[in-house]
Amino acid sequence: MRTLLNIIWLVLSGFWMFLGYALAAVIMFIFIITIPWGIAAWRIGVYSLWPFGKTVIDKPRAGVFSIIGNIIWVVLAGWWLAIGHIVSAVGLAITIIGIPFAIANIKMVPVALLPLGKQIVDLP
Repeated sequence: MRTLLNIIWLVLSGFWMFLGYALAAVIMFIFIITIPWGIAAWRIGVYSLWPFGKTVIDKPRAGVFSIIGNIIWVVLAGWWLAIGHIVSAVGLAITIIGIPFAIANIKMVPVALLPLGKQIVDLP
């Protein structure tokens, strides 16, 4: 079931959101000082490509630097990606089959806004 959901997700929303995260990652990699945000953008972009069967949890040792980094991330790219998830969710929620995918998009908004201090793990 997860595989079927992931395939439908990939076509309807995942690929486009991945491209947004990949663009953010490339921009962050260009400027040397923003490489940690580029890594986070790429990690979450791969997660947004194939999200069913995975979840996001807080890292137990995330400290004050992840808070500061998240504030900088929101200013640089986080709010654009969050808006992308919201727009995608609204578009998917119009159809009955798209409602579960709209919910998945809304669940990704907090991760798009605050990616540092998070870890993506497989569900059992």
